[in-house]
Amino acid sequence: MLKTMTEPDANFESSEADLESDDSVMSQTTDARLVEEARRGDTDAFGQLAQRYERRVIKVIRRFMADQDLAMDLAQETFLKAFDRLEQFDPSRRFGPWLFRIAVNTTYDYLRKVKRKGKWALFSEAGEDHVPDPESTDPRGEIDLSQEVQMVLVDIPEAYRTVLVLRDLEGFSTSEVAAVTERSEATIRWRLAEARRMFKEAWERRQRCIDEENLG
Repeated sequence: MLKTMTEPDANFESSEADLESDDSVMSQTTDARLVEEARRGDTDAFGQLAQRYERRVIKVIRRFMADQDLAMDLAQETFLKAFDRLEQFDPSRRFGPWLFRIAVNTTYDYLRKVKRKGKWALFSEAGEDHVPDPESTDPRGEIDLSQEVQMVLVDIPEAYRTVLVLRDLEGFSTSEVAAVTERSEATIRWRLAEARRMFKEAWERRQRCIDEENLG
């Protein structure tokens, strides 16, 4: 099981400011410059932003759906929306979280439409990071575990699931998740703790059901 999901968030990123590297500060500065140029009509500048974030945006979207091609389509839609809404972007804030908020909202909008049609496919069947170990004699155990985790995640309410995916699966900091979801860091910490509790309880229920089926 995902080990971070059941461990207490002990430090709560008490010194997140210390985690800011010179590279990240430089990246933010470059983002701000590119956004400003894009807002003045420089499409090449926005193209550079898209190139910088495309892979990570697709990766985040893939956490919510199995289809790689569809994830790429939704990523493209995300960037089109971002370009159209550049005038709404607050330049005093970071571009990345704003972009990921559009990506998450675009993905959930699509999944709600799919759910209404009776076709609910949530989370990648085996996220692209889960590459089988070449020395492993049978990778099926890892794949089955990944699928079990995804089945449990489906039962967690959307607001909590989003925090859990971004924080524990994608490694966003608490401040980044707060920026993406437009909630306070205190709210994110509380939701994360609740989401981990929900996951733990749902996981244990599912394992009991599996054990009972195997015994029966």
